[in-house]
Amino acid sequence: MTSRLPAYAALLTGLCLSAPARAELPGPVKAMIEAAIAKGDKAQVATVVEFAKETNPDDVAEIDALQKQFLAGVAEKEKARTLARQEAIRSAGLFDNWHGKGEVGANQSSGNSENIGVSGAITLERNGIDWRHKLRLRGDYQRSNGATSREQLLVAYEPQYRLSQRAFVYGLAQWDRDKLQGIDGRYSMSGGLGYKVLDGTAVQLAIKAGPAFRHTEYSADSQTSRLAALFGYDFGWKISDRLALSQNSNMVAAGGSSGTVFVDSRSTTFDILSALEAKVSDRLTTRLSYEIKYDSNPPPTKVKTDTISRFTMVYGF
Repeated sequence: MTSRLPAYAALLTGLCLSAPARAELPGPVKAMIEAAIAKGDKAQVATVVEFAKETNPDDVAEIDALQKQFLAGVAEKEKARTLARQEAIRSAGLFDNWHGKGEVGANQSSGNSENIGVSGAITLERNGIDWRHKLRLRGDYQRSNGATSREQLLVAYEPQYRLSQRAFVYGLAQWDRDKLQGIDGRYSMSGGLGYKVLDGTAVQLAIKAGPAFRHTEYSADSQTSRLAALFGYDFGWKISDRLALSQNSNMVAAGGSSGTVFVDSRSTTFDILSALEAKVSDRLTTRLSYEIKYDSNPPPTKVKTDTISRFTMVYGF
């Protein structure tokens, strides 16, 4: 019995030596994976890798190694691009990296007047690493029977500092004039907290609130200064990717709304602006908007609610 052990050992050794070695990943399969990697599309590489694993289950480890190496390279490139963008932002001058929209068109109003006039607006925005700056200028002007019947102007600057992915701190400095409502100039300042309730690709909603101070100069040579509270929101909705209007034109439709409410011991005022935009080219957009302005305690002979509809052309820059 003991003498047979060397013979069994020799037999097992021979079987091991004669067993075929596991083949490497077939050349065509490896070439297919490398071709997908060369294009740099992560989704395409994932699809090719999935099929390669199904047809070559013995080579899963090698296939995973190829994908892991590719993903590591992609992550390194993305990190380098992010660092480059951040450095460009840090080294940018005060007037660099601004983008915005210019808007001009006609308007039809109801409330204190029933007239047709001209509307114009400019919106500028600058996004940094943690800071976001917004500057808005808007004006509406009307004349009726040789006399000015509407003169509304607004200038607002709002910086925001990001606290987290959704939370932020805001500041607001705003000046507006509404001759029709008997206001020569109204100065508003506010600061507080905001939060992005929805932050998706198609729908965004941000809310904010904080204390405010308002100084109002009336046409009747009187003025008031009061502490107030501000509540505001910004809503955006990309309705569809493409909406065909004809055989030769396409447009992207988007809707949105923004509102600001001031509450003090004397009155409550709010300004709500809703709009529907149709993008007809990379820079040109048509815009239909409707604005409601409300003052619970307006000057004598003035109504509480004023509305204005605008149809404008918007140019992005």
